Amino acid sequence: MAIELTETRVLETLQHGAIEEKGLLPYSSNHSFLVVVAHENLTLPAVYKPQRGEAPLWDFEWGTLCKRETAAYEVSRALGWNLVPPTVLREGSRGLGSVQFFVDHDSEAHYFTAAEDARYAEAFRRLALFDFVVNNADRKSGHCLIGHDGRVWAIDHGICFHHEYKLRTVIWEFSCTPIAMNDLADLAALRAALDDQANPFGQRIARLVSPPELAAMHRRIDHLLRVRSYPAPSLQRRNYPWPPI
Repeated sequence: MAIELTETRVLETLQHGAIEEKGLLPYSSNHSFLVVVAHENLTLPAVYKPQRGEAPLWDFEWGTLCKRETAAYEVSRALGWNLVPPTVLREGSRGLGSVQFFVDHDSEAHYFTAAEDARYAEAFRRLALFDFVVNNADRKSGHCLIGHDGRVWAIDHGICFHHEYKLRTVIWEFSCTPIAMNDLADLAALRAALDDQANPFGQRIARLVSPPELAAMHRRIDHLLRVRSYPAPSLQRRNYPWPPI
């Protein structure tokens, strides 16, 4: 009998399943392991990023990158945009870390190859807003996956949510254009959920990022709701990640 792969089922497996390492992923600045996670009668591929494998950074507190990976998923899910693959924070074979569902994707496709494809226009427009909300300091083209399911997936969110403005992205095409009304409604709902102390989302994200970082995210959402247009690159800072892919 085929198993229906719902988001709830995936999260349950990632959170409670047994982790088996398959190998270290190459070209990663932090230790990232391809793993399989098995729970009951379901086995899933995933990427495990243990806290102890994080390289020290001068501007992000050590040991928080795996929490930021998980927080990015929580924000994506709360918005209803589902850009980030299901991700949990849990103890694994190498200690605490983020475990993210591995998306089967076209390894040759990324933002620069897919940006002109109308099928992905809405997802990329939302991703530009999402990266501003989470203050993504490293949105490379290669961090945008084109899944074999026909969807855009966004990965690698370890350096997000800083309380200082850090946005570096390759997605600036929408700068100063109006934000769609339905996306503004989603942003307003996210803001309300953050303010609701009884909301499970607000409780979860408060355990993943610091109070100053949450306050800064509030301000960024308020800015988008006020100006109702996409942010533009700053003339006083570096706006693009390196390398761009």
